[in-house]
Amino acid sequence: MSWSASEHSGENVEYRVAHLRDRLAAEELGELGVRAEVRAGAVVVTGTVPSAQCRDTVLRTVREELAGLAVHTDVVVAETATPDHAEELP
Repeated sequence: MSWSASEHSGENVEYRVAHLRDRLAAEELGELGVRAEVRAGAVVVTGTVPSAQCRDTVLRTVREELAGLAVHTDVVVAETATPDHAEELP
């Protein structure tokens, strides 16, 4: 998922990304498995979360904190279901 909006001149993108990291780690999420970094003029948010609800909350928080910036996200939900078959080893 990605979205972008008009650029904000003079804003400190690094500060906003650091604030996002703090919110992800400290608020209701306590999510340390998500990374946010600035690459090539956009913010890239990646990681793995335990549930679809957690992913939705992470994406909502990202939209709130980084509104107006080019953002690319790749946040996936971890597969936690038990295997339905035995693993085949060579």
